[in-house]
Amino acid sequence: MAVVDEWVRYGDQLAYLALPQHAAAPLPGVVLIHDLTGLDEYAEDVARRIAAAGYAVLAPDLFAVDGARPPFLARERVVEAMAFLSRQPAAALTDRGGRTSALAELPEPERLRVEETINGVFAFGTPPMLRSLLGPLRLAVRYLRDERRETRGQRVASVGEGLSALLACAEPELSGAVVFYGMTPPADSLRAIGCPVLAFYGARDARVNAGIAAFAEGMRAVGLPFEWHVYEGAGHGFFNDTRPAYYDVGASRDAFARLLMFLLTTLTSPAGPTGVLAAT
Repeated sequence: MAVVDEWVRYGDQLAYLALPQHAAAPLPGVVLIHDLTGLDEYAEDVARRIAAAGYAVLAPDLFAVDGARPPFLARERVVEAMAFLSRQPAAALTDRGGRTSALAELPEPERLRVEETINGVFAFGTPPMLRSLLGPLRLAVRYLRDERRETRGQRVASVGEGLSALLACAEPELSGAVVFYGMTPPADSLRAIGCPVLAFYGARDARVNAGIAAFAEGMRAVGLPFEWHVYEGAGHGFFNDTRPAYYDVGASRDAFARLLMFLLTTLTSPAGPTGVLAAT
């Protein structure tokens, strides 16, 4: 299906919007939440893939403040920083000391530039920052439900990493959440979750996977459907086809098919999904 796209503003936020070109309104909505690398060409491509299946997909640029990113989070700066990290051992993502040693080998001013961007990107993933981003994401849900002609009054789901789960705990208007290898929300947040969740994990992502049992228990306690899949041989970031070291085509193929079925059931079926679903 052909897709059209544009950049839009809602409140003081900037977002990428993808729509199926020839589909008649109204359309179900999806808020696509980018990862730590920001709203990049990969995230825009995922938005178009989902839009091609018949959804209006809004991808907020959470790095942007009043429509503009700070210089250290500019797209080209983030690409440079991620290229540096991709050359390091996987432990560099969590080992600050090892990362500092590797940075010290870069020439100036490249070292300062890359270090500033990496610190900014990693700050994006801290709990206080994640909580602060729930406001713009909740506004994104309301923008689709209340303001866009194509999606006004329709159901809205979210797709992303840990923020997708946190949004499901904070936004009562959300009809479903898809979580890719995201950390489990705190127990007190899970008690407020109000929609079904579909989650995907890589078997080699031990840090994130340690929270799956608590996620399942929390969903069971509130009586909402929770389906999760752990892919053998896959690690964190397995869906990102722009990172060869992380990408797993088999896991990605299966996850995308299940994502589309979840959206179909959650956003278009008269009653939505029922029952608490199990793992595979």
